[in-house]
Formats: sequence, structure tokens, C-alpha cells
Amino acid sequence: MSYDLMVFAPEAAPRKREAFLAWYDEQAEWGEGHSYADPAVASPALQRFYAEIVQTFPAVPLEDLAGEDEESAGTDYTIGKSLIYITFSWDQIDEAHATVTRLAAKHGVGFFDVSSDIAETWLPDGKGDLYIAHSD
Repeated sequence: MSYDLMVFAPEAAPRKREAFLAWYDEQAEWGEGHSYADPAVASPALQRFYAEIVQTFPAVPLEDLAGEDEESAGTDYTIGKSLIYITFSWDQIDEAHATVTRLAAKHGVGFFDVSSDIAETWLPDGKGDLYIAHSD
């Protein structure tokens, strides 16, 4: 089991819950026609977020973990133009959530807690913090 989070460029995503979830589903089809392992395709704010988070959670693609216990393995990043989908091992949940929240606020990107029971979506408040935009 993994812990999945997504950060995104707030200007690219709809603000209302229903439209946001439809946008998320569309993005998760991974149809942008580029490598999803290259941070250079992402927006500048997402590139800065990525450069900092990989210092704490180095990128270890899931396909490189064949035969290993994914429960305690590395971190997988799927990088699009306006989002980064991050898969952590479940034992990293607390540190991952705290780090993503802090870095999303610092770099002014949105944060969608994909694995949360209530799927909170956080947006930058323009003052260096985040606020909950919507949840189930």
C-alpha cells in the first residue's frame, strides 16, 4: 500500500470541488505526450518544489523496485506540466505529509491529499501558507 499526494499549479486547476476532481481525473490519464520523469516539463514553481523535496525523499521509480517490498521502498514522482503526483511508502506518511505541506506553502503550489479519506485540497493563501479549499 502506498501514500499518494499531488501538488499542482493552482492557476491550472479549477477552484470548485466537482470541476477540480474532473480536472484531476483528466490529468491522471497521463496524456501530455512527454516523459513523466522529467521535472523540466513542470511549471517553475513545481520545479522548485521538486528540487527541494527530492533532497528529503529521493526519486526511486516504482518500476525499479521489482521484487522489493514497496511498503518500505522509495518515492515515485510522476511529473506533468501542471502537477506532480507523488507516491510514498506507507511508513513515510507523517514525514511525507508534513514535508509536502511545508514545501507546497513555501513554493506557492496547491496540494491534494489523494490518499486521505476526505481528499482535502489545499491552496496557497498568498501569504506563505495554505488553506483548505475543499474536501469530501
